[in-house]
Amino acid sequence: MDYRGIILAAGRGSRMGEATANQPKCLTQLNGKTLLDWQLDALRKAGVNDITVVRGYKSDLLEGTFDVCNNIRWNETNMVSSLFCVEKLTATSIVSYSDITYKSDHINKLMSAEGDIVITADLLWRDLWSLRFENPLDDAETFKSVNGKLTEIGGKTENLSEIEAQYMGLLKITANGWDMLHELFSSLSIEEQDKMDMTTMLNELLKREIHVNVVFIEGGWCEADNWSDITAYEAQLSRDKMWTHNWA
Repeated sequence: MDYRGIILAAGRGSRMGEATANQPKCLTQLNGKTLLDWQLDALRKAGVNDITVVRGYKSDLLEGTFDVCNNIRWNETNMVSSLFCVEKLTATSIVSYSDITYKSDHINKLMSAEGDIVITADLLWRDLWSLRFENPLDDAETFKSVNGKLTEIGGKTENLSEIEAQYMGLLKITANGWDMLHELFSSLSIEEQDKMDMTTMLNELLKREIHVNVVFIEGGWCEADNWSDITAYEAQLSRDKMWTHNWA
């Protein structure tokens, strides 16, 4: 089966501060390599060579050996709107946030998983969150599943028992899954569409009893939401030169 890769890179990533003053967030360097290059390399290693990058902020800086499309309303909309800037999906697609790194193994697991909408989630999330936050529960969100199907995501909690794993920002959508997502999205008002992030979309699917399957992984990735994440990872690299081998 042929797969398509879609990297959602339209937003600025304002929480990165000055690091994104003159470039998109995905061009932030981590261990001498941009986040975008980490993503492209992992996708291609998994055999996904048809890749589209959805651009917005500083779009002219995102050019390379990939296709592009533009979210011209990037500063007014959220990630789901960027996804629907891509033309209708006719092939199963691996959709990636632009501020994460991951392994080709994670993509291979998604490819082999059943379901029209499948997300990855990290069972060992506390290891990563402990690097990033003094108290991991300040940022972690609820996540529950039953028999490999998502039942809850995205809530605030101070109870570790409500956090089975953490969503990575990497998912698989089949052509049929795309139709279900598009039907849901089209039923919303423009204001609701503009505000919708991916976690909200997943919750809307659950409300409509549309299955979202989960592939669980055990580490081997990272998320760069704030500049402090980059500095935390670089500090870890200074202590452990082999640390990137966990997710490279």
